Amino acid sequence: MPTTTVPVLDADYRPSEDEEFMCAKHRAYFRKKLQAWKEDILRESRETLTHLQKETENHPDLADRASSETDRSLELRTRDRQRKLISKIDSAIRRIDDDSYGFCEETGEPIGLARLEARPIATMSVEAQERHERRERVHRDD
Repeated sequence: MPTTTVPVLDADYRPSEDEEFMCAKHRAYFRKKLQAWKEDILRESRETLTHLQKETENHPDLADRASSETDRSLELRTRDRQRKLISKIDSAIRRIDDDSYGFCEETGEPIGLARLEARPIATMSVEAQERHERRERVHRDD
């Protein structure tokens, strides 16, 4: 099994258009960014779980109880969205591993560093994403 060397990145490194697109440095940078994002989400989830376990007190006031239940429901919905986001992050890391990361799944063209910087889980270029969303709106309106 071949071994690949992962470049060591400076703390202030940012991918540049002057470098080859999705070179080893780019892949290492986005892997680190995705893993840090995932770790933040998991840490927040643990904090939420701890908070929800502590927040089991029974509120005698109906308004306080309703407010607490609304907060709990919102937290659980947020955590569910973040669970789905973790799945997308894991998928992006797998794409880094198979060298398909950074390329549009529809056209095969580079997605672009600015888009990946803003949304590292992106799977389509801006143009392909806009076409996809237009098609969704058309079909939703049917």
